[in-house]
Amino acid sequence: MESKYYLDYYTAERKHWFFRARNAVIMSHISQLAQGRKDLKILNVGVATGHTSELLAQFGTVKSVEFDTECYAFVKSKLPHLDLVQGSILDLDFDDQSYDLVCAFDVVEHIEDDQTGIDEMKRVCKQDGHIVVTVPAFMSLWSHHDVINHHYKRYKKDEIKSLIADDNNLQYLTYFNFFLFPPVWLFRKLNNLLGFSKNKTKENDTAGSDLDYFSGGGVVSSLFYRILASETPLIKRRVQLPFGVSVLASWKRP
Repeated sequence: MESKYYLDYYTAERKHWFFRARNAVIMSHISQLAQGRKDLKILNVGVATGHTSELLAQFGTVKSVEFDTECYAFVKSKLPHLDLVQGSILDLDFDDQSYDLVCAFDVVEHIEDDQTGIDEMKRVCKQDGHIVVTVPAFMSLWSHHDVINHHYKRYKKDEIKSLIADDNNLQYLTYFNFFLFPPVWLFRKLNNLLGFSKNKTKENDTAGSDLDYFSGGGVVSSLFYRILASETPLIKRRVQLPFGVSVLASWKRP
């Protein structure tokens, strides 16, 4: 994330149709894992501008970790109540088996040594606790959006399985953002071919991120929100969707 876009990203995390729908899908899954508990000890790694930590607070107390120095400072000033520390997913400064729930939402794709990041999440997860991970899916969707967000890669479901599951404790693994996959794929292919994002001026808010598009409250944004959010009951039933723009995985420590 470019430092000058933190304020725009802060607003997008709370207002943009994609984040609102994505978070509805994720939180519905975590609600199932929590099984009604409101006292979980939660670690949220790579919190960006902090909204997922605010949402996770409904399930317990949340410790937030952010690596980027400027983003950390921005969130500390914007959300002083947040229990936030600066740190890296590659070296979490917490005791073994100290959290009931360890989350990383669209974080692992930002690190080259993704195996170490996942192993650290598993290390700090308590017995009978869970880790929950989301990542962007399929390198065929790679675009300027991935470049501007400093991604190393996009993942297939089997790649996430090989990173997380060295045992039989993978609880759920699925693609999501399934219904919007065809238009997203087409849009990104055309975008790569014609270079719409790359031709944006430097003054543009997010410099070519997909968040530039359909970001208001119009009919199209509302429709996209409803389409993505409609996957919530499928996730609740742990349906394994065959493809999608993202991957969701949860693992339980025995």
